[in-house]
This record gives sequence, C-alpha cells and structure tokens, in this order.
Amino acid sequence: MARYERPGWFMARVANPALAALIRYLGMSPRGAEILAVRGRRSGEWRTVPVNPLTVDGQRYLVAPRGETEWVRNIRAAGGGELRRGSRAEPIRAVEVPDEQKAPILRAYLRRWKPETGKFFAVSGPDASDADFRRIAPNHPVFRIVQT
Repeated sequence: MARYERPGWFMARVANPALAALIRYLGMSPRGAEILAVRGRRSGEWRTVPVNPLTVDGQRYLVAPRGETEWVRNIRAAGGGELRRGSRAEPIRAVEVPDEQKAPILRAYLRRWKPETGKFFAVSGPDASDADFRRIAPNHPVFRIVQT
C-alpha cells in the first residue's frame, strides 16, 4: 500500500482553508491552484481540497504528493469530479496513470511545485535520475484529467 503523509496542524487548519477560500470565493488562483470536488466514496457528499493541476505536453494531470490521500481514494471510486475556481466548475473524468508512465510527470511537478511539496518526494529534486522517479512512482498517485 502506498504511503500517506498527513498534513500538519497549520497546513490542515490554516493554510489549506485560506487557500481554498481565495480560490472558491475570490476566484484567485495562486500559481494555478484549483479546488478539486469529489463525491465521498462512502457518504456520497461533495468533498473539496485544494490541488495543483499540472500540464505536461498539453495534457493536464493531478498529482498526489502526500500519497494515498482521501481525495485519491474518492476519485478512484467516483472516476471523476469537478475542478472549481470562483464560480466556474469544470466537470472532469480522472484516469489513473500507471507507475511506469509517471516519471516525466513527477519530474515536471517537482519543477513547478518543489518549494511547496518537494519534502514529500524521496528524491533530490527535479534533476534526479529516471530510476529514482520510477522508484518513488508507486507512492504518488497521478491522474490524467479528461474533460467530460
């Protein structure tokens, strides 16, 4: 089973809610962040979390730097959800990327968001070897975003 790194108190109680409010209510999107809304796999209720969508070679992806998070489990069960910013809601379908295809996506993710999420990746940084990225790929779920 892939690991999960739980957010600390400040991230869970202050930073993520503040970021979510900026995105949701003001439509402000620091560095491209959006709100992912997914139906809970048990409750059926909408669950939301700030995410950093990434575009690589014209294709958009969601990467889970913390591993097997609740949003990962929910999107697997639901097959999709919505990306929200302000009053805009974009329905999406999410297709999980196999481990052997993740290396260039994880490298691009670290190039873009290493200051915020680099500590969750067991590699030296975006210049790590392909072998290192293949080694950590099972710990970081990646989903290709498909518009519905």
